[in-house]
Amino acid sequence: MRPSLFIQGVIVVGVVLLDQASKAVVRARFELFDTVPVIPGFFDLTRVHNTGTAFGMFNAVDVPYKALVLALVGLASLAGLALYSVSLPAEHRMARVGLAGIIGGAIGNLVDRITLGYVVDFFDFYWRGWHFWAFNIADAAISVGLGLLLLDLFLPGRTHATHAS
Repeated sequence: MRPSLFIQGVIVVGVVLLDQASKAVVRARFELFDTVPVIPGFFDLTRVHNTGTAFGMFNAVDVPYKALVLALVGLASLAGLALYSVSLPAEHRMARVGLAGIIGGAIGNLVDRITLGYVVDFFDFYWRGWHFWAFNIADAAISVGLGLLLLDLFLPGRTHATHAS
């Protein structure tokens, strides 16, 4: 196994373990909608269940087999990301780390969706009457991973292979 693939694997496993451990603590200590202020007026820990997709989209949509459909879409997306990740040249380290974060986060949320039928979210940031969507460690890893992927793509001086037809 190439060293870069090993590091990617460590990141994926680390994100999944940290995500699942944090969600287990939240499930054990918080009932649904329980809130503990961390920084009053800015940040709370609040247990919520996301039955939809990213940012709570489709939470209110109730269709038959919704959890199963979302899990299948997640599995297909995960397979595509994994294939893309291993096809990247080794010099795209930032993109590989970003993809590992995205894959680890996707697995963490997929575990919830398959085992619970929803994703446990608990980080609750807000300011006055505005609330950011509640999220979890998996979501944070996906967001940071996407940022790294975009930086790798757009940083000055990066060269990207083009394929001639």
